Parts: sequence; C-alpha cells; structure tokens
Amino acid sequence: MTQPTILTVVGNRPQYIKCGVVSRCLRGRLREVLLDTGQHYDRELAGVFYEQLDLPEPDIRLGVGSGSHAVQTARMLTGVEEALREVRPDLVLVYGDTNSTLAGALAAAKLDLPVAHVEAGLRSFDRTMPEEINRVLTDRISQLLFCPTETAVVNLRHEGMTAGVVMVGDVMFDLAMRALDEGREAAVLERFSVAAGAYICATCHRPANTDDRQRLGAIVAALSGRDETVVLPLHPRTRTSLERFGLMSAVGANVILVEPVGYLESLALVKNARVLATDSGGMQKEAYFFGVPCVTMRDSSEWVETLQSGWNVLVGADGGALSAALDDPPRGGVRPPFYGSGDAGERIVNELMAFLAGRAS
Repeated sequence: MTQPTILTVVGNRPQYIKCGVVSRCLRGRLREVLLDTGQHYDRELAGVFYEQLDLPEPDIRLGVGSGSHAVQTARMLTGVEEALREVRPDLVLVYGDTNSTLAGALAAAKLDLPVAHVEAGLRSFDRTMPEEINRVLTDRISQLLFCPTETAVVNLRHEGMTAGVVMVGDVMFDLAMRALDEGREAAVLERFSVAAGAYICATCHRPANTDDRQRLGAIVAALSGRDETVVLPLHPRTRTSLERFGLMSAVGANVILVEPVGYLESLALVKNARVLATDSGGMQKEAYFFGVPCVTMRDSSEWVETLQSGWNVLVGADGGALSAALDDPPRGGVRPPFYGSGDAGERIVNELMAFLAGRAS
C-alpha cells in the first residue's frame, strides 16, 4: 500500500525552522513533497537555514520573491495550485501566518484538499497586521488545527472552532532546547566580540517599522543612544530603508550592523543577550525559552503568554518607551511551560497519520 502524500508549503525563515522539526518526524512514515514559495529568497534568508537545519532540498521551488501582498500572494496561489494538480497530495501542511501560509491553504481548499495548520489559533486581535488576516483565514479553512498553546485553543473555541483542534505544543521550542552547544555559543560571541549578558540583541524587519521613516528613526535613535553594544543583524528590507531615509549616518558606533545570520547564530545571540529588542514574532518566544527579557517594538503581539508572564513588554516605535524598557527590562520570575514539553513534532505527525488513516477507511 502506497504511503499517503503530504505537500508542505514553506517560504520564510521561521517556517524552515518549524518544517525542520516536523519533517524529521514525518519522513519515513509518510511521503512528503516540500514546496518552497521563495518568499525569502537569498542565501542569508533561506539557503543557510536549509544547511543548518539539515532540511531536504525543496522538491518544488516557486521563486516568488518580493512584491506587494496582493502580487506575492497571487503568484503563490498560481504556483501552489499547479503543484497540487501535479502532485495530487492527500493533505496540505502549512505553517504560521505568512502569505505563503494563506496561499497554500487557499489553493488547497479550492481543490477540496484537507489543510493542516501548524501554529493555529494565534491572535493579536490587531487586524491592521497582515499576519493576523492570514491566521484567521487559514484557520477557517483548515481541518486540522495544531495549537502551540492552550491560549490558542481557547481563541479558536471563542470563534466556534473545536473540530480538529489539537494542543500539540510549539515546534520551535522542540528545536531551541536541543539546537545549541557551549562551543557554538562561544564561537558566536567571539565572532561579534561580545560577552554573555553584556549586549543587546536587536532585530527590526516588519514593514510597519521599516517603511515608516519616523518609526525607524526613533528605533535607530534609541538603540544608538545606548552606552552598551547592540548587535543588529540587518534584514535586506531594513538596510534598504536605512539607506533610502538617510538614516545610516544616525546609527551609533555602539551598534554592530551585520548581515542576516543563520538560525543557530541567531539563537545563540538571543540566549546570551542581556535583553532582546525585536519586532519578530518567533524571537519573542525564543527569549522566553531562555529567560531573556524581551522588548517588542510592535503595538500588539500574538504571543500573549510572554506578555502576561512579565517577560515581554510592548513599546511600539516610541523611542522613549524603548529606551526606558531597555534600561529596566521585563523579568517576570517563574516561566510556566506554556509551549509544551518538546515533543510537538511527534504529536503533529501522529495526528496527521490518524487523520489520513480515518479518511482512507
């Protein structure tokens, strides 16, 4: 009897991380066809992640690249639909909340194929975030909703969704807890000439911050006004905006601008920082995993547990609030195990196999 086929859709760095965990558990038990939309498309943003996470090369590359939300999603929809007609999978697996997520789920739903969503049920309750729209729509058309937290389960219940909802834990927690060793951490700190606990790790890449000169300028000023080292890996979008707005000259000598780093380097920088300043979603969790205070340069967050536990604070792009939070970062004490027990990948694959077996019977 042939193995059921799952077509997995990924397209950006966080999705490669999550896929790396699940694919390792899945392959050998089910047939997986990996489709990369190319939402992140250069080596620093994509290729190095495949290498470090030992991901298999994609079976299908769409090479969509950048563009407006409408243009990007439309290109993905067309490419994913063509792949689905060719592969004829038994199920489509999507991750997170990007345009790749929505395109994969929507193309599958239009062809009457079941969809499984990893990281279902997350809500920031901020509909100005494109990611929030992607989450809500993807959950609505998914048959399997794999939730990383109990809060996510409750969110779906409040929206009338209980069928197919499973609390599995967070796949990023699975990987973060076993990915690093002391030697690699030491090498990363030496590379950037910083000592553990004696620097700020910062990232800024969301269009809400990078496409707005005032917001980006306020963030740059707050980070540059520190009397301590800030390590800031630059997303290509951020570098372009700094140059376009003439803000490169405003970057302080204390800020180390570096090219995008791989997953393991990024994880080591977060783990050893005094505090993390970020507008990333996944990095908020990583800081929580390691007990590192997080200052989030956004107006809302889908990872509400990190806020409620006192380990994360929202400052938007308010330079004064950012500076104050970096002076006195949030440190909430006990960290409840919101994100599971490190076996989310196995739980997801077991649920997928049971679902597909039920459809075959």
